[in-house]
Amino acid sequence: MGNRTVYVISAFLAMTCLGATAGQGEPAGEWVSLFDGKTLAGWAVKCLPADRDKTCWTVDKGTILADSMDAGKHDYVWLVSEKAYADFVLRLEFQAYRDSPGNSGVQVRSRYDEKAGWLDGPQVDIHPRGPWRTGMIWDETRGSRRWLWPPVPKGKWVNESMAKPGRAFHYAGETPAWNALEITCRGTRMRAVLNGLEVMAYDGAGVLDDDVHKQRNVGMKGHIALQIHRNDRLRIRFRNIRIRDLAK
Repeated sequence: MGNRTVYVISAFLAMTCLGATAGQGEPAGEWVSLFDGKTLAGWAVKCLPADRDKTCWTVDKGTILADSMDAGKHDYVWLVSEKAYADFVLRLEFQAYRDSPGNSGVQVRSRYDEKAGWLDGPQVDIHPRGPWRTGMIWDETRGSRRWLWPPVPKGKWVNESMAKPGRAFHYAGETPAWNALEITCRGTRMRAVLNGLEVMAYDGAGVLDDDVHKQRNVGMKGHIALQIHRNDRLRIRFRNIRIRDLAK
């Protein structure tokens, strides 16, 4: 059986398993806004000491603006939610720029290690310069550090043929100018919908709950975080960030 066939079967099984549970019952929690449109209240910037003087995360025009276009050399800079969540639906909008070559993403069920200066946990990728990657899962957890979805072997990289066909991705100055992203985490299952199209469905049983993730206390519960990738020149905006806690 070829690698492509294995990938297709694995993706189909993950989508089937998620679809069998996602519609069972209505979530009990109410939608809660994680951004007041004016301040970064409820969030904290996490980075290495050398980057603390760089103002990469600000509130601008009613949006959260990540801007490292002129930051020079820097390590990862994250904007991390103060609260931690287990099972939830997260909805947000983001605006990407064609002249921004950098990478971003939405960390879920993640935790920042102040001593190590590292954010462990899975990340739903946002990749403006190669939008087909948006929605795929990269694991930042130390001891893993690999793509979880699509399910490629550790050390291998994803490619455009693995992306969901028919996806849409918008840039600033276009109509529409914003992208809608929904991320659902329920048990070991994760799902991402980009602009109305399901682009990722993943069952991380045996991975998100393995010893590596348990050691870091991530994968099943943790914080939401927005990312600026190490040394990347990035400009991206976020707004209408809302969460529905499914654990309530």
